[in-house]
Formats: sequence, C-alpha cells, structure tokens
Amino acid sequence: MANKAQEVSGIQFPFPYTPYSIQKDFMTELYHVLEAGKIGIFESPTGTGKSLSLICGALSWLRDFEQRKRQEEARLLETGSVSLNDGKAHVLAQSSPSQESPGSTRPAGEPDWVTQFVQKKEERDLVARLKEEQVRRKKQEERLQQLRHNTQLKFAAKRVRQEEEEMESLLRLSREMLAAGAGAEQLESGEEELVLAEYESDEEKRAANRVDEDEDDLEEEHVTKIYYCSRTHSQLAQFVHEVQKSPFGKDTRLVSLGSRQNLCVNADVKSLGSVQLINDRCMEMQRSKHEKKSKEEEKKAKRRRQEGQAACPFYNYGQMQLLRDEVLVEVKDIEQLVALGKEVQACPYYGSRFAIPAAQLVVLPYQMLLHAATRQAAGIRLQGQVVIIDEAHNLIDTITNIHSAEVNGSQLCQAHSQLLQYMERYGKRLKAKNLMYIKQILYLLEKFVTVLGGSIKQNPNTQSLSQTGTELKTINDFLFQSQIDNINLFKVQRYCEKSMISRKLFGFTERYGTVLSPTREHPRLTGLQHFLQSLQPRVAEAAPAPAEENEARALRPASPLMHIEGFLAALTTANQDGRVLLSRQGILSQSSLKFLLLNPAVHFAQVVKECRAVVIAGGTMQPVSDFQEQLLACAGVGAERVVEFSCGHVIPPDNILPLVVCSGPSNQQLEFTYQKRELPQMVDETGRILCNLCNVVPGGVVCFFPSYEYLRQVYTRWEQSGLLARLAVKKKIFQEPKRANQVEQVLMEYSKCIKCCGRMAGTMTGALLFSVVGGKMSEGINFSDDLGRCVVMVGMPYPNIKSPELQEKIAYLDQTLPRTHGQAPPGKALVENLCMKAVNQSIGRAIRHQKDFASIVLLDQRYARPPILAKLPAWIRDHVEVKSAFGSAFAALRKFHREKSGPS
Repeated sequence: MANKAQEVSGIQFPFPYTPYSIQKDFMTELYHVLEAGKIGIFESPTGTGKSLSLICGALSWLRDFEQRKRQEEARLLETGSVSLNDGKAHVLAQSSPSQESPGSTRPAGEPDWVTQFVQKKEERDLVARLKEEQVRRKKQEERLQQLRHNTQLKFAAKRVRQEEEEMESLLRLSREMLAAGAGAEQLESGEEELVLAEYESDEEKRAANRVDEDEDDLEEEHVTKIYYCSRTHSQLAQFVHEVQKSPFGKDTRLVSLGSRQNLCVNADVKSLGSVQLINDRCMEMQRSKHEKKSKEEEKKAKRRRQEGQAACPFYNYGQMQLLRDEVLVEVKDIEQLVALGKEVQACPYYGSRFAIPAAQLVVLPYQMLLHAATRQAAGIRLQGQVVIIDEAHNLIDTITNIHSAEVNGSQLCQAHSQLLQYMERYGKRLKAKNLMYIKQILYLLEKFVTVLGGSIKQNPNTQSLSQTGTELKTINDFLFQSQIDNINLFKVQRYCEKSMISRKLFGFTERYGTVLSPTREHPRLTGLQHFLQSLQPRVAEAAPAPAEENEARALRPASPLMHIEGFLAALTTANQDGRVLLSRQGILSQSSLKFLLLNPAVHFAQVVKECRAVVIAGGTMQPVSDFQEQLLACAGVGAERVVEFSCGHVIPPDNILPLVVCSGPSNQQLEFTYQKRELPQMVDETGRILCNLCNVVPGGVVCFFPSYEYLRQVYTRWEQSGLLARLAVKKKIFQEPKRANQVEQVLMEYSKCIKCCGRMAGTMTGALLFSVVGGKMSEGINFSDDLGRCVVMVGMPYPNIKSPELQEKIAYLDQTLPRTHGQAPPGKALVENLCMKAVNQSIGRAIRHQKDFASIVLLDQRYARPPILAKLPAWIRDHVEVKSAFGSAFAALRKFHREKSGPS
C-alpha cells in the first residue's frame, strides 16, 4: 500500500491511501485543535477510518511542532541570544512545560534597570537550557541509533537508585526494631517482612533523600508527546497495529502501557489470577530484590525464597534498560512487548514505564490516565502534553466508576479481625505512631459496621439487622453519623499509602489465615483462623465446572483492607461532590457502604488544566451536551476553548434505511414504557413484527431488548405461544449468553449459521440474535455485512429512575447546572441522554465499511419525538423515516432489501 502525502490547507498529511473527504476534514480540524490548544469533541462513525485520521492528523502536528522547535533552537543557538518579546520564543517555552515560562509579568513599579537585568538573565537561562536539551536529544538519538546495530548502552538509573535507597532504609529500620525488640516473642523465619517499619510523615522528613539532578539522566526529560487512551486492551492493540501500518510506523517512538495482569512475564505471579494479588506479590518481590542481606542472613534468605518471597528474576535494571530502548526503536503492541520481555528476561511492566519520557506516542488504558494516583505511579506527566481519549462515549461513567467505591459488611469485619490479630501479634515491636494509626483504622472499621446496624464482634454472615433499606447521606452527614468526624482521614489515607499496611496485612493473613493449624504456640491466631473460615462461602456439593472454577479464581479476593482504603480515599472528596449510600439488606455481610461521585469534573479538571490540548473522540458521541455541561463547563473550560466536529458516514445514503415504527401489524401502538411493555398484547405484537421482518431480511437480524429480565419474559411468552417456533422457520435463534467467556462461541455459531444459509438455498435464510442494550454485544462487536443486515431496537432503554444513585445524580444536576430556557431540566436531559447513548451504541453495530448496507428499526413511537430524534447520530438522523402504520414500514423494508440483495 503506497503512502500518499495529502496537502490540505497547506498542511502535509502522509496517508497510506487516498483519504475520504471526511478524513481530510477530520485531520485538518484535529491539527488546528492541537495547534491552538483547544478541547475537541470529535465524532466519526465506525467504518470511516477514525483511527487512521487520528494517527495521521495528530502525528503530522507533532512532526511540524518538533520541526519548528528545532529550527527556532538552531536560530537562537547560532545567534547566542534570544528576545523574550519574540513570539517564536513561546514555541520553546511551551515545549518545556516543567520550566517556568520566561518573560512572566514583573511587579508593578519595579525600576527599569531591575526589569532589564531580570529579563537578560531569563534570556541567558533559556539559551543555556536549549543547549542542554540539544545535548540530551543528541545523546538519545545516538543511543537509539547504536541500538539498531545491537550496541549495549550504559543505563542512567538515578530514579532507580533513589528507589533502592528508600527501600533499604525502610528495611534497615525494620531490622533495627527486630534486633531491639525487648520483651517481644521470637519471630519465625520470614516473619520480619510482615512487621511495619517506623512511620515518618512527609512533614518529618523534608530534608531526606535529596538527590542532585544528573545531567545525563535521559529518562527524566519528557519530550512533547501524545497520550492516546481507549477503553480496552484489544482496542489499544488495534490502534497500535494501525500506527504500524501508517506512514509514521517506522519513525514514531511509541510505548504501550498496561496493567501487571497484562504485562507480567513471571509465571508464578501471573498464575495468582486476581489483579490485586498479582500487584501485591509484585511489590513484595521488589522489596526482596532491594534488600541487601548480610552473610548471617543468607540461610534465612534461602528459606524465604523457598516460601515464595524470592526476588523477581525479571526485575533487572540492565535488561529493563535494553527492553526500554528496544521499545523506542520499533513500534510494538502489548503482545509483542510481552514476547520481548520473555526473550530478554526483563519486566515489560517497568521497562515500558522507563520509555515514557522519550516516547512521542504513549498508548494506555482509560484508568491509567484518568486516575491521578495511577498517573503519578506510572510516571505520566501531562503538563503541556496532548491527550486523545478515544471511544469516549462512556467517559463520564468511566470517571465516575473509577472514583466510586463500595465496601460490604463482610469486608469490614474481616479487615477488623485481621488487623486486630496483626496488632496483637506484633504490637510490642511496633512504634507508637504505627500503633496510633492502627487503632484509628480499627476505630473507623468498627464505626462503619455500627452505622450499618451491626456489631464488629459477631459473624457478619449470621448477623441480622433490625433496619433494612437504603439511605443517602452527604459526606459530612455520614462522618457525623458514624462519629468519625474527629479523625483526619487525609492523614490516615497517607499512612496507608506510605506504610503499605494493607500489603503487610495480606502477607500476615496469607501466612496464618489458612496455613497455621491451632497449636499451643499460637493460641491467639486460632480465633483468626476460625473467623476467616467462617467468612468463606459455603461450598456447593457439586463440583464446579472448569470454566467456573477458573473464573472464580480470577475473582479471588485480595486484602479487604486494601479495598477499604479506596473507600477512605473517596471520603476525602469535597462534601458537595459526592454522596454515601448506606444499603442495609437484612444480613450484615450483604449490607454495604457505597461512595457515589456526583461531579466527575473535579477529576477531569486537572487533565484539561495541565494539558496543552485534549481530544475526546468516538464513533457515536451524540448527545454531546453531557460532555459540554457535566464535564467541561464544570471543569472550568470556557465555551471558546471547546471545538465540536462531527462528520458523516462513508456509505452512500441509499445503503441505510432507519425507520421509526409506531404501530404493529394489528395496529397496536408501540410504546414500551415500564407500565405497558409487559402486557401480553404488546409482547405478542413485537413477535409478529419480528416474524414479518425475518421474512424479508436476508442474513442476520440482531434484536436488542432493554434488559435481561425483559428478554427472559418475552422469550418465555413466545415459547409458550408458539411464536418462537414460527420465527425459527426463517431464522435460527441465538441468545446473548450471561457468561462473558461464552460470547465468542455464540458469535462463532451465529456467523457459521448465516454463512451456511447463504450458500444453501432453503427455507431458513439466516439467524436471529437476541441481545441486551448495555450487554456484552452492544459494544465493541461488529455485525458487518450479512451478520447484521437489520438491527431492531425494542423500546427505549431508559435507566431505572427509581435507583437511589440516579435520583441523587438528577437532583445534583438540577441544583448545580443552569437551566436553559425552552429545554428540559438538566436531570431529565441526563435520563434521556443515558437512554440515547445506549441506543446509539447498539444500532452502531451495523454498517462497518463503505460498501455495507443495513436497515435500522426503532420499535417505539417515542423515537418520533423531535428532541429524541435530535440525539441520534447525524448520519442516521438525516435519513430517518417515521412510519405510523406498520404496512408502510414493511413495504419500505421489503423494497430496500430486495434492491440491495435481490429477492429473498
């Protein structure tokens, strides 16, 4: 495929083929958004080459930006001077976001000679900094060029050395306390790793661990880059493959980031299954790696390694340096990165992070970018950078879910029991501050159980609650009701992070919770063992299926305290931005405390504030009012900074037939409200409509229902009435499975059936797939060509308006967002938008390329309302036909499919 450079509005866009006109418009608008530092909302339907437009548009801008920067650097270094009044100097200032901008406003009334002196100094500093950056860049380019010829390089490891020194300091403190533990009982081999080190707050060690800046530390220089994030690892891998095939595939320094679960190459750690367990074991093995052991400890160290505390052999800096450079030399996806890690015996998780500063394009999942603590831990710096968030139709929900947290009564009781036993075991070896914070955490856990109506001293599985139901509280009201308003949760949260108490506790319970049998030597641990065993769910008599066993293992719970730490962190949110939901279910173990984030903008504000530009992109972004009002306006983004771009589809207009059907064959009005949708006549009319559609639509028909429960009711009714048998004459019937691991098998059989029917002329013309809106098949799965010749939407999938969470969100929006004259209140608009976003995602499963064709049938007369129609994607909305009678709708469908595929 020959690369063809396209010039649009004076901008050169390298492209692998001649782009569609909408792709040219997309790239041009994207280029201008990045250049002007705007916030862009981009909508480009699936099948229009959105990924390639993003790649070529964004990387063309980065190419030109870097070229302008280097030209200006060369000019300034040649003359040896710079004028801060020169507009070109701002390009250089913007490219180094970590530095203070030169030429900042001086205090009023300052003497001219002072102003001139300061300005001259700033100019000299800028020239000196440019020289340093040029030297660093040349060294980096030489290093990567050498790597292409397999030359080994020296690894600059200031950050790593500092990390080792901090860990050694912690372990040294632990060993000193163990040696001086007068009156404390003797610990077993390896048990010292479970004891907390002396805790020092940040304020108490201001002058500690100061390390001079190293000019040769190439890893600390963050070049201007583009962060691209999407929802799933498969979507990220697909994007990387598009980069590899693009004209930029050979020259772009790209790094793919992922979780330990996706990148770990240590078979023993990977086999743990649970994300949290993998994270915990990785951290424990790092500490083992950092610890320097004396000769006297060698025998103990060998025993520890046998007990699973060995240092990870892949956590090797020399090899990770090699892996980092290999990543920067050639574009690799996650699978290729893992394969390289195994080949060079280096950790891909840490090796990829070392490549971030020098990378031009960083590919990462949503959570890693949108969560501040995760960003910081990964070494991601957003200052002055570009962020592209793809598949962003669910961005608001994603931010909300990332920062919400829920804990149940069983977790609270389990964490309290574990921590109490830990304190009894090691109390004499712990310093005063550790004991103080542990007692505070125990107090918090006890009060959380009490506010649910339970007792920390009883088994949560058998403990009945006198009061049931749900209750919503503001954060402050919850703190007062729980009697914990006198505790500084910020300090408790910081202690949990710094001391790693939850990881220590997990190691403690892993060691004694299931290993120790009751003996006279450890009488206090016997109670813990019995209690932990009582919290385990009852094992069914029948042996689980292998698939179920693997799934259960993957969901294996980690330390309950680690889970509770997330809830404690959530409680530090501003009072007006969140709520606490108390759910009392009769039994303490099933009752829960849930933090609800009402204002996702508070977490997104930091992203838009720090970044040079942010692009929010997707195939179906309508309705965009949610992004503008709930996310951007509330994050302080002015309307003048927001740019909205939406393009049409690449298919000809006559390749799509969207219909709103208001009544059925027997003139039954179609309105699937909660009150009417379960009526027998409504269910039967829906079945008759599908029978008619299956008679004229070839290939595959995908029918979406509002919920699993409604699908079950409809299916049962049709089975009893014989309607299902009538449908099965024309189409083989498939249902969306409830288990995620069965989806691929169902799709394979569905596809196979359609292909067989297409080859064999018979009564059966294809297959009918029953799916659920928001389910496993409403996102990320393509029903292209014969797999989706018709998509049917039964009713409007409004969310449950009785949900306490939704009711609180509606009330919050009505109170905080201004109401526009002539438009629905913000809360009502939210409900409609949630519904239509789900609809748009589902009907977008069809029409996947330029020559594809399909009909879209919306079964509900409410779709005909102008405010609802306006929320459909433009490429569908502009062609919608509203049919009040079923006869005219059926005739249009029959004509459409006959013309496109011949007589059925």
